Amino acid sequence: MVSVWEFLRGGDRNTFDSGGQHKITLTKSQPQHAITGQAATTGYLYVNLHWKTRSSERSAGSALRKLFDPRILRPMEPDAYQGQQVNVDLDLACMYELTDGTRGVVQPLGKFFGDLQRPPYIKLSGDDVYGAPSGETMYINLEKKDQFKRLLIFVYIYDDTPAFDRTSATVTIVPQSGPRLEIQLDERAAAARSCAVVLIENTGDGQLTVRREVRYVHGFQSDLDRLYGFGMQWQRGYKTPSGPGSE
Repeated sequence: MVSVWEFLRGGDRNTFDSGGQHKITLTKSQPQHAITGQAATTGYLYVNLHWKTRSSERSAGSALRKLFDPRILRPMEPDAYQGQQVNVDLDLACMYELTDGTRGVVQPLGKFFGDLQRPPYIKLSGDDVYGAPSGETMYINLEKKDQFKRLLIFVYIYDDTPAFDRTSATVTIVPQSGPRLEIQLDERAAAARSCAVVLIENTGDGQLTVRREVRYVHGFQSDLDRLYGFGMQWQRGYKTPSGPGSE
């Protein structure tokens, strides 16, 4: 139930964007939505990650405190000296488990971009850098919905620098019909390097259940894997043509 205060500030309401498209924002109090009917079986499910860099809100005093923080025993990054925006490279990815037991990942790291016509029936459009207007986009072939058991949509920071507190990111999920779903990643999780955003499950009754997670972790893919029990083997990956990724 939505409180009067939540209603006034619009935190948990279904809203309409300026283009008139029905939008549902998944929140802590309303974390789940079912995609049903033709929307769950027709065409592609469109998943987009878009982010912008926050302007630094540190004052001169806070910057001075950071300089004298005894926990910092390494040279500071150049941007840490300035009250300016910094570039952050967020990556959109998906761990999947199919009904035949196949498990894997679709992600830019290791160039695991997936395939729409063959397993895993998920494809990443490419690797955006530093939050271009189009962001990063993933497509899920809903005509193969019966092949899916569960999909974990997650976001990670490639360059090892915790920076979720420097970005304001949004993951948007758009089916062929019905409302689009938005999940905001706006918590100041300063030490996190990865975030499980949503879990999409095939409940076996003709629908897909989308559940907001927004669980920040300090580690990377292997840590998210342990958290959700996919049971894959991981190794260090690099963004190069020959770099390994996962499995």
